[in-house]
Amino acid sequence: MNPPRTIIFSTPSESGSAHPAYPMPAHDSRHAALNGCPWHDVKSMLREVGLRPTRQRMALGWILFGKGDRHLTAEMLYEEATKAKVPVSLATVYNTLHQFTEVGLLRQVAVDGSKTYFDTNASEHHHFFVEGDNELVDIPGADVIVDKMPVAPEGYEIARIDVVVRLKKAERRR
Repeated sequence: MNPPRTIIFSTPSESGSAHPAYPMPAHDSRHAALNGCPWHDVKSMLREVGLRPTRQRMALGWILFGKGDRHLTAEMLYEEATKAKVPVSLATVYNTLHQFTEVGLLRQVAVDGSKTYFDTNASEHHHFFVEGDNELVDIPGADVIVDKMPVAPEGYEIARIDVVVRLKKAERRR
């Protein structure tokens, strides 16, 4: 299994970037090849995991990782790409998200049978799902403890455990 990789972006005021739409990465010794140019940093990140930095992967990677840790569906990313005038199909978005997940750049989180989110924070952590808002929110790692692991069937091993805690607005009591 590939270790998770995260690019940490600072705010423009911290980084000295002249434009808020182009955040620059904060110093992180794990990514010595990063130089502060988001386009270059996405290219380095893709090469580091063995993916060819095509124009479409570069553009989608820039949209995904340029805003820090977040949770997106393929449709949400497609909408952002369309607004940014990135010429990609929804199928290309799905393919790219799955490629990024396979190499450890993203983490796939299934909510219900019909909704899949892709998390730019690929580290081990769990999630709240806010029903009604369809929003996925990280739970800090220390806040969830799985006390007893099930025994995997013969010939299998547990790849990971995902905990999704479903939330709904509390009803006001009179």
